[in-house]
Amino acid sequence: MELSFLSFLHNLFTNYSLLITTILISIVMFINGCSDIPNAIATCITTRSLTPKKGLFFAIISNTLGLILMTYISSNVAKSIYNMVNFGGNPSISLITLCCALVGISIWCFLAWKFGIPSSQSHALIAGISGAAIALMGNFSAINFNEWKKVIYGLIFINLLAFIIGYIITKLIEVICKEMDRRKTNKFFKYTQIIGAMTTCFMNGAQDGQKFMSFLLLGVVLSNGTIPGATNFQIPIWLMIFTSIIISMGTLIGGMRIIKTMGTKVTKVERYQGTAADIASSICLFASSLIGLPVSSNHTKNCAVMGVGASRRLSNVNWNMAKNIVLTWFLTFPFCGILGYILTKIVIGII
Repeated sequence: MELSFLSFLHNLFTNYSLLITTILISIVMFINGCSDIPNAIATCITTRSLTPKKGLFFAIISNTLGLILMTYISSNVAKSIYNMVNFGGNPSISLITLCCALVGISIWCFLAWKFGIPSSQSHALIAGISGAAIALMGNFSAINFNEWKKVIYGLIFINLLAFIIGYIITKLIEVICKEMDRRKTNKFFKYTQIIGAMTTCFMNGAQDGQKFMSFLLLGVVLSNGTIPGATNFQIPIWLMIFTSIIISMGTLIGGMRIIKTMGTKVTKVERYQGTAADIASSICLFASSLIGLPVSSNHTKNCAVMGVGASRRLSNVNWNMAKNIVLTWFLTFPFCGILGYILTKIVIGII
């Protein structure tokens, strides 16, 4: 099977389903660049370790490197998404089903933005494709439950782990630096936080970038008339570059406004606390990427920040954010799954 860029361009303009799929997933990637990457660098901006412009620059570079380098090291997250559902034996119908899933995801993302509903693009992708596949196959044999278990593990254990590690690292720093000159430690943590924030952005690219690439890869494979399978799972370099460009464009165009305000959304942090949050979230995202657990980078970072805030006192945390994270799980999964299911049933019924 040919997965060259020229082959992709040819199929793009001869197969309308692939064209629509590419446009829709590009929109989701663009939105991710506008929101999730600024969130990853936000604590560094809040503590004035970096200016917004420099933060934006470092975030884009780190995210791009994370997407490309971590995909070479381990593409397990992309592979989990790629193998999450079974579309059956008809590549043309399967591509239309993928397109229906993305239409449902786009509708949900718009409604969530319009009415201020907590939402996660990562979870929307997973739920949408699952609902569409069930509609196509007619039963739950469309779902690869071995891969879906990884989603559940990521939801529960990784977010809880980020909270705990953020709490522990903050406490350790406070004990170690208790007798030290505050001015010197503050200067030291300025640079450690910059490194930590860049690492978080790096891992954000590794997690979210691989999810998007897996959807695009599914579209490319299906447009070539091939049924997805473990034997044809290979992410070409042009797909990594294409994904990086779209996400970076979103960050450049829409990231500045968010990057100035996102840092104080959960709790106010000092430089050493920002360092602790970034280290905690990076550890969790790195472990998730190696194991192949698809997680929300945004939720992981927010849970780490909440753990940092809780290390001082529980009232120092904005528990509204914790409520929103849980609310996101209970809203995004069923709604995107149902939308993907209904749209697929309608379209399959028509054709």
